[in-house]
Amino acid sequence: MTRNITLAGVGAIAAAALALSGCSAGGDTPSDGTVELVFWHGYTEADGDVLEGIVDAFNDSQDEVHISTEINTWDVIDDTLLPALSSKTGPDLVAMPAERFPVYAAKKAFISLDDFYADAANNASDVVEGAKAMTEVDGSTYAVPIGFVPLAIYYDKAAFADAGIAEVPADWDAWVDAAKKLTVDENGDGTPERYGIVLPDHATVGNGVWPSLLWGNGGDIVSDGEAVVDSAENAETLAFWHDAIVNDKISPTGVDGIEADSVFSSGKAAMTFGGPWMTFIAGDAGIDYGIAPIPAGPETQAASAIGLTLSVTDQGDTAKQEAAQKFLAYFLNDDNAAAWSLGSGWPPLRTSVPADAVAENPTVAALSQFTSFTRPLLPGVVNSTDVLAALDELTQRAMAGDDIDSLLADAQSKVEKALADQ
Repeated sequence: MTRNITLAGVGAIAAAALALSGCSAGGDTPSDGTVELVFWHGYTEADGDVLEGIVDAFNDSQDEVHISTEINTWDVIDDTLLPALSSKTGPDLVAMPAERFPVYAAKKAFISLDDFYADAANNASDVVEGAKAMTEVDGSTYAVPIGFVPLAIYYDKAAFADAGIAEVPADWDAWVDAAKKLTVDENGDGTPERYGIVLPDHATVGNGVWPSLLWGNGGDIVSDGEAVVDSAENAETLAFWHDAIVNDKISPTGVDGIEADSVFSSGKAAMTFGGPWMTFIAGDAGIDYGIAPIPAGPETQAASAIGLTLSVTDQGDTAKQEAAQKFLAYFLNDDNAAAWSLGSGWPPLRTSVPADAVAENPTVAALSQFTSFTRPLLPGVVNSTDVLAALDELTQRAMAGDDIDSLLADAQSKVEKALADQ
């Protein structure tokens, strides 16, 4: 999985991919009479190898269904899926970023999986609540989660030790105080050589940094299908972080999520926001890192999830739809739920997976502790593109010093229009 996921392309996948209409990976040639399925996904790194292994094992486990995988970047899948389904040449199974999923579910491109979830034999009865919520549109479920990982704080243990700080504090006030101590401006020129934290003000990782902060103070973006951006809680949150970033200089300004990775990996910040990909970034940079939950805000502790969904497409072939659901149940079984978690670095998708089943992967073990306060980002919102664009403009301009009340009113209007245009 790519380390930085954005709405339009879910990040750049740094690996050669197979063309969607070209070669497929996984499995042997099926025998006559076998239902043949095509599975599109965008996993191209180590997690892709694990997913291919699960597909191969499914193919080998029985002779009724055979799956071929076709791999490309997430943005190409997004661009080509509807035309392919319209001509009935699309995939039978497709994985995609959760923020794009509602677009297709609303267009009935996927079959409802309500009956699938209702059958205990399908291993879906204990799917993590927040992960299931991101697969629901208009009261029905159209996918199983294939990824659900909370944003967390990655921190430089050496920098913390030098500052005499044992761990990331538990609440905002202590968090900012720690960030001040971790900020180093040796020559006194007003530009720190090392910031306490790098807090991107737009295009954040998975678009989830600011939703996490807004939730922490009791605010939100969309609630029960209505825009709720323009609130006293959100105004207070933006003012709090503007003061910390601009006046206390705990973070550089004008940074996006991709740049934040570089700031942290180059040693220019002691803390950053991230997920499993930061394990590799920090490790490659030689940083002795720790993982901690996003500290609790004044009202609650919350972390936005980066999620991906796995759906069965509706191209009118009932036999293929039923066969595809057999794979979903296989993917979610006890062994594969643990294997996928360990291989992807993401927490288990089912609550019944015991902690010791994933303990060998320290990243998974750490992130799994945070799922109880992890929330899906804009679940069921079809026009998430425009909603997130309005949020980006709001946070970037607020951190630049523009009037917060005016910005919130403008963002409210834009989110209302985005929801009306769905």
